[in-house]
Amino acid sequence: MIITTTPTIEGKTIVDYRGIVVGDAVMGANVFRDIAASFRDFFGGHSRSYEKVFAAAREEAIQEMMKQAELLGANAIVGVDVDYEAVGQSGSILMVSVSGTAVVVR
Repeated sequence: MIITTTPTIEGKTIVDYRGIVVGDAVMGANVFRDIAASFRDFFGGHSRSYEKVFAAAREEAIQEMMKQAELLGANAIVGVDVDYEAVGQSGSILMVSVSGTAVVVR
């Protein structure tokens, strides 16, 4: 399945719009990651543990969106938007939401 943030796909023609599809993933970050990340924030550098959580959440949300598109008979998703939100009392829960338009292309 072709997934793109653009409204069109070069070399393809959209022949049918099947509707809006979404995918959401909510993941908690554990206390050990929080402590490690705080040290990295203080001393500088990347927080690899959080990067892995972000990547896993994004992939889960995209997979969910693709399943919805497949159920609608689409073979591509255009206009994809990815949003990240920290929720929960301490902001330690990550929510990733993706949305786009399921289409049939030829």
